[in-house]
Amino acid sequence: MNKDKNSEVEAVELPEKPVFVIGHQNPDTDSICSAIAYAALKRQITGKRYIAKRAGQMNLETKYVLKKFGVEAPFYISDVRRQVKDMEINSLKPIRGCLSLKKAWERMEASNVVTLPVCTTEGVLEGIITEGDIAESYMGMYTADILSQAKTSYKNIVETLNGELVVGEMEDILDHGKILIAAANPDTLEQYIEEGDVVITGNRYETQLCAIEMNAGCIIVSAGAQVTRTIVKMATENHCHVIKTPLDTFTVARLINQSIPIEFFMKQEDLITFGKNDFIDDVKETMQRYRHRDFPVVDKDNNFLGMISRRKLLGARKKRMILVDHNEMSQAVDGLMDAEILEVIDHHRIGSLETNGPVYFRNQPLGCTATIITQMYRENNVEIPPAIAGLLCSAIISDTLMYRSPTCTPLDQQICEELAQIAGIVVEDHAKAMFTAGSDFDNRTDEEIFYQDYKKFVMGSHQVAIGQISSMDEKELLRIRDRLEPFAQKVLLTDQTDMIYLMLTDILGESSFMLCVGEGSVELMENAFDVKAEGSTAYLPGVVSRKKQLVPKLMATVQQEG
Repeated sequence: MNKDKNSEVEAVELPEKPVFVIGHQNPDTDSICSAIAYAALKRQITGKRYIAKRAGQMNLETKYVLKKFGVEAPFYISDVRRQVKDMEINSLKPIRGCLSLKKAWERMEASNVVTLPVCTTEGVLEGIITEGDIAESYMGMYTADILSQAKTSYKNIVETLNGELVVGEMEDILDHGKILIAAANPDTLEQYIEEGDVVITGNRYETQLCAIEMNAGCIIVSAGAQVTRTIVKMATENHCHVIKTPLDTFTVARLINQSIPIEFFMKQEDLITFGKNDFIDDVKETMQRYRHRDFPVVDKDNNFLGMISRRKLLGARKKRMILVDHNEMSQAVDGLMDAEILEVIDHHRIGSLETNGPVYFRNQPLGCTATIITQMYRENNVEIPPAIAGLLCSAIISDTLMYRSPTCTPLDQQICEELAQIAGIVVEDHAKAMFTAGSDFDNRTDEEIFYQDYKKFVMGSHQVAIGQISSMDEKELLRIRDRLEPFAQKVLLTDQTDMIYLMLTDILGESSFMLCVGEGSVELMENAFDVKAEGSTAYLPGVVSRKKQLVPKLMATVQQEG
């Protein structure tokens, strides 16, 4: 921790940030498995923290694969913008509400801050006290019974006056009575002193005696005067506190209000606090509306964690990312523009992604990102564990539809077979189990099925979304088409998308039914593939790859028509 020599505030040093390895939204098996495998490889090579994440919900096929090989699913992350936990949080020791104004001011001076958090003994934030609050307490016009209104402890009074409690208990509370300076003679004072009053006096035996007899709650003997045994005895018998202080009467009168506990002046209602997961964009907007110097950070149970300030916002560190299986902003996790992209590992066309600086970019015309990841294991002479081999093999099977996709290359097939041997599986048997698990549509909602592999593309002036669902049963695909068409129509109205295509791929038949939704979607499909649609569905024999067969044709047709 960094600590200024003149300050009690400690700036919590942020640990080295991990690097998140993440696939696209609505991730498929390749996206998830490649992220897990590449994060493991990077940890092995560098010894640093590389963590696989996912940008959406996993489909049943992927869940089956992870369970098969005993690998935990990556944690979901919806947005990678900078958060409060990415900035420096000052670890400021909180104070209790019973602390005096004087002590609070001294703490501010020592810590070089203008705001202090006030917490319970358990650390729950109760309020905040600022330099302005204390200044206002000094300048404000208050009645003489302000100490009793504030339920001030005698401990606070003694500490504030640098005094000594001669009679009474430190933890006793002044709960009634006013402050009175005994400048008159005893006969006159009898008309003013009431039960419970705090009487400030000097070395005047008669005045002290008068105050006790009039049932004062406390007498404060100034200027270091001695308190006689008789006064001590009578004060004890009458339950009157006695404080002696080296300060003169004027100074006592001037300082005594500083003994008031800060809970009397602190702000308790409508506190502006932040959580560690709050996004910097939102924090900045709030800070602009409320021009405080510092703001508390709390957890979900309102436990105090530290303080942040406006000037620390610029130092918030960006999340560091490695993208696998995509390189288009439309498919990336939300907030990516606010993150630092370190690497991109992909097998798709080069899309719209832009970076602030140069990055390691590896893009190969292969059927699966997992094939590239396997190559990188070998290039770095890192042995592939059986579980990781199982994940990589599954990803290739999924992305190439067990070698049926035109995107599949001889290298994909060769590596897949080698990975299968390491994982101890038979490709054909494992593929059948995977596809069967992924085709269990009866127990899934329309939304889960529709978004299981859903990507967005910009085609000319059109925003086009394409989902893909694969099965080994043609009749089941047609049932899914009829079931999802109404849902697709609803999505079109809410998703800021011009056209939606649902690619229903028959793995065994090596063909796809294309459900076309949106104005001009049927015509574009017919023109691109020279087919005649039946209603909203076009049949495309031999078309099983969204990446290599569908998207390029649609884009080329849009460009020609544009």
